Amino acid sequence: MTSAAFRYLPLVLLALFWEALARFNIVDSLALPPLSKVAVAWVDLMRDGELVNNGAVSLYRVYAGLGLAIVIGGGLGMAMARWRTLDAFINPLVQLFYPLPKSALIPVTVIWLGFGDGSKILLIFLGCMIPVTIGAYNGARGSEQVLVWSARSMGASRLRLMWDVVVPSALPELLNGIRTALALAFILMVSSELIAAQQGFGYLIGYLGSTGAYEAMYAVVLTVAFLGFAADRIYQILMQWLLRWRE
Repeated sequence: MTSAAFRYLPLVLLALFWEALARFNIVDSLALPPLSKVAVAWVDLMRDGELVNNGAVSLYRVYAGLGLAIVIGGGLGMAMARWRTLDAFINPLVQLFYPLPKSALIPVTVIWLGFGDGSKILLIFLGCMIPVTIGAYNGARGSEQVLVWSARSMGASRLRLMWDVVVPSALPELLNGIRTALALAFILMVSSELIAAQQGFGYLIGYLGSTGAYEAMYAVVLTVAFLGFAADRIYQILMQWLLRWRE
């Protein structure tokens, strides 16, 4: 408990520092409202249902796009590692799109699927699939050849070989790739909703900022930050549970 308290002490100090900056007018309160007023605005948003309704839409987009990226990207990465022909065909495409700023695809997805959920889910899927694919590929490539040869010599089919040997070997790298994709999913969600959306956290941030409701705007921003932080902590616990067999 002492270790956990010490770990999160910087967050408490940051909150106190924020409140002091605004209360003593070191920073203009219009640009940085006191954290206490932000908390009041957060309660009002919760009572009105604005935060819950828009948050539900955003989280649906995040986990729908991320889920598709995990299933398709993970399978594709492992398949690339085992079949050279597929690797030769797909790897250049992965290397081409890896350095591309994913936010540049926002206008493209909007043109294809409009301003609804589809364009946001597609953007998150495209952005998250790359790190998941690379993690699965690197993990599967690192499979011990002795285990692969042993499984083949015992008559294992390709599907059984993938499931019993390649997937466990690739799991650590794959899980790290998914963790990177999880953070990227929240970034892409807010970016896309700020630019082209009629619902969601990003839309709410842009709307509140344009109307001058800065306390409420900061409340939404902090909500997104907390949800992303909580998702990462929960995912780390899940990673430890999935990899406990390595110990």
